[in-house]
Amino acid sequence: MARILIVDDQDMMRDSLAQTLVREGHEVVAAPDGVAAAARLGAARFDLLITDLRMPKMTGLELLAEAKRLRPEMPVVLMTAFATVSNAVEAMKLGAYDYIQKPFNADEIKLLVDRTLEHSRLRLENQAYRSMTDIGSPRPLIGQSAAMDQVRQKIEQVSRSNATVLIRGESGTGKEVVARAIHLASGRRERPMLAVNCAALSENLLESELFGHEKGAFTGADKLRRGRFELADGGTLLLDEISEIAASLQAKLLRVLQESCFERVGSSLTQQVDVRVIATTNRNLDRCVEEGDFRRDLFYRLNVVPIEIPPLRNRLEDIPELCRTFIHQASKREKTAFRHIEPEAMSLLQHYDWPGNVRELQNIIERAVVLESEPGLIRAQTIEPWLKHQHAAPVAEGLAGRPLADIEKQVILSTLQQFKGHRVRTAGALGIGVRTLGMKLKRWREEGELAEELAAHP
Repeated sequence: MARILIVDDQDMMRDSLAQTLVREGHEVVAAPDGVAAAARLGAARFDLLITDLRMPKMTGLELLAEAKRLRPEMPVVLMTAFATVSNAVEAMKLGAYDYIQKPFNADEIKLLVDRTLEHSRLRLENQAYRSMTDIGSPRPLIGQSAAMDQVRQKIEQVSRSNATVLIRGESGTGKEVVARAIHLASGRRERPMLAVNCAALSENLLESELFGHEKGAFTGADKLRRGRFELADGGTLLLDEISEIAASLQAKLLRVLQESCFERVGSSLTQQVDVRVIATTNRNLDRCVEEGDFRRDLFYRLNVVPIEIPPLRNRLEDIPELCRTFIHQASKREKTAFRHIEPEAMSLLQHYDWPGNVRELQNIIERAVVLESEPGLIRAQTIEPWLKHQHAAPVAEGLAGRPLADIEKQVILSTLQQFKGHRVRTAGALGIGVRTLGMKLKRWREEGELAEELAAHP
């Protein structure tokens, strides 16, 4: 079903066309002239505009120009009499999708509407997929543990609804995999799923990424850009690391969740969208709310259906199946023979605490497939040094009796050095947000208490 705006100054023509399209299951809004139609375009979103060419107050060509300004992505079809076909052809050069000659029958207009809407759908999907964050190809949920069975059960339940979902879990547990599984099991599977990493962008860039911007909205905005909410219309938007979104954007996000509408940066035009939001976090959002870092009302809006992803150390029985999957993937990619894990190596993997969770296991298995020298095997002696290396570097002795602020600083800087200044990995290992880590480092840098090589790292 599409939302269609029909514009014609002849009552009989307007009503007849509206009835035809309503019988096809579309939602139809009718306007008697271009001025009234422009007002409706400014107030709400439409999938298609069908307008007569010759009208009083505002011609079809003038309405076309206004429609392209207000709704550049919306297709426009012109209705015209025989005498003005040449004008209709000229209008197509100005951006109209097609035209139809009066008089026409119901079958002709139904066919044209179907063709126009399908073309528009494919064009928007292609644009969405070209601009989407790469969240990888669909991956199955691996593991037969009771913990993973509960996750699958929750996915099945939530996929039948359009409720907002908050997926919690440590870094590397597979939160994005679960989000994609929800989308693919839902009624939105044929529409785009887009993703935004809220920790990876500055406040201004994130606002533009989510909501889009008008040409000239700020320095460097040389053209109109549609945001992820607009591009994901009808589909799903994954907001990764939602805890890192700035306070000013939290209010704007809350409005989208409550009212399904927003404005592009630099625009007063309200956009209506139908987007299912799935958010992920590796932080304790309840604590963030209590500490005043996250809006309580936004938390409640996001936490409609919470899903907790268990850490790998709580489902060690899934490791053999995970290993087989990762070996198969790596062997196929590297074009090498399939390898087996010897029992001693498997025992090591199942007795490790996996601070980096499934992502860490995948990294070690892929490395072993590439570097193992024994044909057909992955040996304990190959992977054991890597497991030991992955443990956090020991924090210096003698912390007892020292101020808590000093201990915090030492733990953070020690972990930052372990990860060679990589802030995302450091924040994940410590269980804090990247923005929180950045604020602490900025303060210590300004106080001259941060090592030069770490201070220089972005």
